[in-house]
Amino acid sequence: MSRFLLAATLGLALPTLASAETLTLYTSQPNEDAQKTVDAFMAAHPDVEVEWVRDGTTQLMTRLAAEIEAGAPQADVLLIADTVTLEGMAQAGQLAAYASPEAEAYDPALYSAEGYYYSTKLITTGIVYNTGAETVPTSWADLAKPEMAGLVAMPSPLYSGAALIHLATLTNTDGLGWEYYEALAGNNTRAEGGNGGTFKAVAAGEKPYGVLVDFMALRAKAEGSPVEFVFPEEGVSYVTEPVAILQGAADKDAAKAFVDFVLSEAGQQLVVDMGYIPARNGVASPEGFPARDEIKLMAFDPVKALADSEANKEKFSEVFGAE
Repeated sequence: MSRFLLAATLGLALPTLASAETLTLYTSQPNEDAQKTVDAFMAAHPDVEVEWVRDGTTQLMTRLAAEIEAGAPQADVLLIADTVTLEGMAQAGQLAAYASPEAEAYDPALYSAEGYYYSTKLITTGIVYNTGAETVPTSWADLAKPEMAGLVAMPSPLYSGAALIHLATLTNTDGLGWEYYEALAGNNTRAEGGNGGTFKAVAAGEKPYGVLVDFMALRAKAEGSPVEFVFPEEGVSYVTEPVAILQGAADKDAAKAFVDFVLSEAGQQLVVDMGYIPARNGVASPEGFPARDEIKLMAFDPVKALADSEANKEKFSEVFGAE
């Protein structure tokens, strides 16, 4: 029976359909993950219809900036790669503050103190190595040793947002700093492209070692790829796919409900089912990942990372001779 025939039969469904809320989501999640997120939210909130647009974070921000410039932003909620991008929007007055009741289950370092954005998962960056490699690295410092010359690949912070955050994290860590990147460059470390290129180089044995996001290595290992992943002893950098509400959101209540859902235990279990480390305390990591309390997160300040972003890119280009 069609929805409209059913409505005519019951005499009640049409008003409900007419009053249904619509929420527009801009997300950089992979398509399959985005569909799962939207489906789960709509199942929990059947009175809200979600329309979503998926693209890379840079492309989404370009689109949104043009919409804001035209005075007609289309998104109500953002679910994108990193907190640095959202910190910039918060400073520009483009995000709405919201004190989610779910925040009490999160470490304060994982959300904006003013409630402008909240982390929804942990995508850490560590060391991947080919199982045929002669030695097993245990620390970031190991990759800069003389014997590693010409053997390491990593994504470029001029191309990858996660790599730029990784650079901002390590260059502000005692014992590493810019001296560490200078040592990598002196070792002829290959720094180009994104995480995908680095993974392919290591999996193929072209480069025995690489700097990589966790899930890419751990999923491939589970599928039989000849790689292992190390969470370095100094700790790991991370991006968190934060969620935020646009200042001009048409329906703030529906937007708040979406934020609460992705931060809830149910929303975080969905993150685990997708194969990512949950950001919420007390939720177990996916199979094959270490427990949350076994992962050391390095200190990261999105406000400083935003302020240093262009200078870090210029310095990296100078050190690595990149353009």
